[in-house]
Amino acid sequence: MAFNILRAARAILHVKDLQASREFYVKGLGFIVTEENDSAIYLRGLEEHCHHSLLLKKAETSCAEVMSYKVQCNADLDRLASFFENRGMKTLWLEKGSQHAIGRALRVQDISGLPIEFFSEMDHTERMLQRYDLYQGAKVQRIDHFNCAVTDVEKACEFYMKDLGFRCSEYTVTEEENIWAAWLFRKPGVHDIAFMNGNGPRLHHVAFWLSDPMALIQGCDVLASLGYSENIERGPGRHGLSNAFFLYLRDPDGHRIELYNGDYLTIDPDFKPIRWDINDKRRQTFWGAAAPDCWFNEASNVMDVHTGVLLETQKPSLEQHKPTFII
Repeated sequence: MAFNILRAARAILHVKDLQASREFYVKGLGFIVTEENDSAIYLRGLEEHCHHSLLLKKAETSCAEVMSYKVQCNADLDRLASFFENRGMKTLWLEKGSQHAIGRALRVQDISGLPIEFFSEMDHTERMLQRYDLYQGAKVQRIDHFNCAVTDVEKACEFYMKDLGFRCSEYTVTEEENIWAAWLFRKPGVHDIAFMNGNGPRLHHVAFWLSDPMALIQGCDVLASLGYSENIERGPGRHGLSNAFFLYLRDPDGHRIELYNGDYLTIDPDFKPIRWDINDKRRQTFWGAAAPDCWFNEASNVMDVHTGVLLETQKPSLEQHKPTFII
C-alpha cells in the first residue's frame, strides 16, 4: 500500500445548541474542552494529546459533516489524492489554516457516499491522563471507531480492504453467505470503521474508549443524576462480537455515541477474521437483551463534502433484518 492510514481520529458533528451539547459531553461524558467559541467546541479525551477528537459545530440542522482518519505523513495525503483521482473520485483539499488546529486535509466521498477526511498534522495539547482531579462523568479516554449504515456492505469492505489497506476482524453473513456487516481496522484493535446493512449512507455512531467497565457504570450513574436517563438508549452490556462492554447514548441532537471498553488485539499478521451467522443469537448482546427499534432504524444523516448538502439515503441491497447488536 502506497499510503499509511493510522486510525480513526476525529468526528465533526453539527448541533443546534452548543451549550446543551457542552453540558452533555463535558459533565456527562467527561470530555476535556480544548477550545470553544460561539460557533464551535473542540473536545478531546483524557489521554489524547491531539487538539481534539470531536468537533461540535453550531448549525441549523443536526448531521455528520465528516469522519477523519490520521495518516503517517503529509506525503500520504498526496498519494491518497492520486489514488482517488485515478479512480474518478472527486477530492477536496483543505489547506493548512483553513481548519483550526489541523494541518492540510483531504476530503472525499467514499465508495458508499460517506464523507471521510485524511490528515497527518494536528496541534498538540496537554494529556490529562493523570489529572485525576479533572475526571468527571464517564471519563472518556480517546476516540475508538465509527459505525456506518451503507447500502452494500460487501462493496464497502472491498474498497476499504483492497484499496485502503484495512483488515477485517469480524463479520456477519446471511443464510446466502452475503456479508451483512463487517468490522475493519487499521490500529491493532477490533475496528476503526464498521459497516452494517441499512439505509445509507448514514453515521450510526461514534465510539469512545473508556479505561475500564466500572467507568461505564459510573458514567450511567452520573448521566442519570444529571437528568440524562432518557438519553441512555441501550446497555450497559457486553457485546458478543468484539467481547467489549458498551453503552449507547443519544446526545441532545440525537447523534448516537457509544462508550466502549475491552476488545482484543488484532495485530498479528496471521489473525483470521471471526465469522458470525446472522441467525446466531450470540450476535446479540452477550447477556441477551435486545436492541430497541430506534437503535436499528435511526442514524445521523451525512453531508456532501463538496456542496455541504445532506445526502439522500438509499435502501440496502440485502433484505432488512433487525439485528439485536451492532458495535
